[in-house]
Amino acid sequence: MGIPFSQVLRIGSYILGNHIKGTKRYPLVLMLEPLFRCNLACQGCGKIDYPKEILNQRLSYDECMQAIDECGAPVVSIAGGEPLLHRDMPKIVKGALDKGKFVICCTNALLFAKKVDQYEPRPNFTWSIHLDGDKEMHDRSVSLDGVYETAEAAIRLAKSRGFQVSINCTLFNDANPERTAKFFDRMKAIGIDGITVSPGYAYERAANQDEFLNRTTTKNLFRNIFRLGKGHKWPFNQSIQFLNFLAGNETYKCTPWGNPTRTVFGWQRPCYLLGEDYAKSFKDLMENTAWDDYGVGNYEKCQDCMVHSGFEATAVIDTVRHPLKAAMVALKGIKTEGAMAPDISLANQRRAKDVFSDHVQQRLAEIREAEAAAKKETDAA
Repeated sequence: MGIPFSQVLRIGSYILGNHIKGTKRYPLVLMLEPLFRCNLACQGCGKIDYPKEILNQRLSYDECMQAIDECGAPVVSIAGGEPLLHRDMPKIVKGALDKGKFVICCTNALLFAKKVDQYEPRPNFTWSIHLDGDKEMHDRSVSLDGVYETAEAAIRLAKSRGFQVSINCTLFNDANPERTAKFFDRMKAIGIDGITVSPGYAYERAANQDEFLNRTTTKNLFRNIFRLGKGHKWPFNQSIQFLNFLAGNETYKCTPWGNPTRTVFGWQRPCYLLGEDYAKSFKDLMENTAWDDYGVGNYEKCQDCMVHSGFEATAVIDTVRHPLKAAMVALKGIKTEGAMAPDISLANQRRAKDVFSDHVQQRLAEIREAEAAAKKETDAA
């Protein structure tokens, strides 16, 4: 299946409309993170390294709806943390769907069987199940045995209930092309509606820093996977040009505003993967972020990034603006041999800054101040 035609048509029209209006920056996908808490501790994740006071924070239903309205992106991807830990998640999903959005709810599936009855299938709603490869690959990635079987059972359960289901597969430096290709074959045989694949981003707070790919390794890995996949028709729900980029055939700069992120801290600058600062409103994020300070060639933390949340928007916009180029790639297949496109020079990138602790301390101070004010009000009542 891949990307539904209705979604392709809506997003294409949205991009063309903004292009005709001369809009310089506009969002495609709202990355909504209503919480950071998770019931797994994946080695390659940097989203759960917070004090418990922050992990206990949640965006309310009203805050989520406000973020959706502020942003205006046609797609809402709900991530975390683990979204199914949020008690208002069914209401949040329904609220986003009622606003006419394409909604993707990401989950590691540990709570799926318990929670699925709280949701109903709708044409614009997709479950995205986290699966980083076959049993050995995935269970190692999430640092817990048995999670793969739970996730595959969740896929089968969701399909039996009439839901659209995709998988979100992140590959690290130990990924084997042959095993990955067999895994994609299995997912296709199960009847998965889409595959989202991406190289792992080097989160600075991740427990295992040895798992991440550099850009050259990423390109070679995906060339090998796509070579093995010729004729298999895996249902990727990503643009052909993003996949072409992963194989080293395009020189793209990232589009960080294409997937703006709203978290319990605020609107995350500059992107879903990198929390260098936080804006209080979407307008502030778009108008007052120093976008040119970030991205490959501009900032050290970005140097190895080829992740879909940064580059898919670039690829989609390129596809809409140059449809014949994309059509030729789709017709001939992704090139897996020969010279690669030149990469962006890192010679002038600025050094990385450590800002994590500052943001944590500021947020903790805000939480404690609010708790103290609430206690004072209660005591006075």
